[in-house]
Amino acid sequence: MGAAIIADGRLLAAQRAEPAHMAGGWELPGGKVDPGESDTDALVRECHEELAIKVRPGRRIGGDWRLSERAVLRVWTAAIVEGEPRALEHLALRWLAPAELYEVAWLPGDRPVIDVFAREGLG
Repeated sequence: MGAAIIADGRLLAAQRAEPAHMAGGWELPGGKVDPGESDTDALVRECHEELAIKVRPGRRIGGDWRLSERAVLRVWTAAIVEGEPRALEHLALRWLAPAELYEVAWLPGDRPVIDVFAREGLG
């Protein structure tokens, strides 16, 4: 599950700290859905754990993007309702305007989502 956090027309990108083979790559914040948890509940929980913010889930972006044989990425837009994002589990955070979406090295699994935003905008 990924959170496309959008504020003031910009998208929040997070730089991975681990595992080693992904460190330095950029992604949308998020993580695994726990058993019995909905995707949107996981989105809220993960944003709190990773970024120390409270978010309100918005619309779903696309369908299921296959990451591996056992994993898919599902993405929702999210709006910050409390707090300012902090990189608690990432190396860095960066707000990207539409013209800046490709200025970071997105991880391959997140790239299709970014392509959707590049085509359709962040609105």
